[in-house]
Amino acid sequence: MSPQLTKWKADGEFIPYGPFKHQLFVKQLGNPNASVDKTLLLIHGFPESSYSYHAVVDGMLKIFDRIILFDMLGYGLSDKPTENYTYSLFEQADTVFEVWKYFGVKGGHILSHDMGDSVATEIVARHENGIMPSWFSEGLQSLTFTNGSMVLELADLRITQKILLSKYGYLMKNVLSFKVFNQQIRGAHGNDNLSAEEIQTLWESNTLQDGNQKTYLTIKYLNDRKRFEKTRWLPALAQTKLPVHICWGDEDAVARVEMAYHLKEKVCKNAELTIMKGLGHFCQMGSPEKWVGYVSAFYRKMLAI
Repeated sequence: MSPQLTKWKADGEFIPYGPFKHQLFVKQLGNPNASVDKTLLLIHGFPESSYSYHAVVDGMLKIFDRIILFDMLGYGLSDKPTENYTYSLFEQADTVFEVWKYFGVKGGHILSHDMGDSVATEIVARHENGIMPSWFSEGLQSLTFTNGSMVLELADLRITQKILLSKYGYLMKNVLSFKVFNQQIRGAHGNDNLSAEEIQTLWESNTLQDGNQKTYLTIKYLNDRKRFEKTRWLPALAQTKLPVHICWGDEDAVARVEMAYHLKEKVCKNAELTIMKGLGHFCQMGSPEKWVGYVSAFYRKMLAI
């Protein structure tokens, strides 16, 4: 394992999840006794892991006293099962609550990216339907969505993504090389800079437990997106009274900036919209200082810092 991932792993731990005891990599930064208004709950995207936030957590700890991160099953350092797990957004949301319960989280601010946005919208749907767990007693404080395909019809999916979603997707497990991965990441990111080192670490975290050969399973969350987006998730966002921040890099080539404007104008009309000028899809890695500046402005205003 590279020094970067080894260092990231060092202050985390593994917890068993579900009846089949799949191992989840989890970590908590800062003060474990922090109040909910000073607790940040990060949810990563596809094909990433909690490591995607490695360059921004120090900046966010200047605002929050506690940060909770973890790798969803199928990603990063967590297990990547090929059976006894479906990779649905509903199951991934269940793992989020398992992690929060493990750390004794009673509430906090959610910040999500890419696929994490879809997981977060399922959590919002549960909130709006009054089926949140009783131990999460102090509740959601706010929601920040960054660059994710929350309106699937507006997404410009890469050709590899489309093939992986097809009935022939399993055949891609033998051709997803670093060269293909590199091209897809750079193509999705847009015109913003993303270092070769960051892409290499993304690839390494994907290859753990042969995860690069299981992408045809993890990407199927987009099928859930297609099925439930208009009947469950967007309506929940439209009706929520929670503070919502839509924070978008405008160079994103997949979850294009038009999506952010659509969410603000058609779905979350009371949301605060921030356009991160010149930043791409993976901007928390490509331009971390700028990302922290854009994201933190919302929290500084809310928390009166």
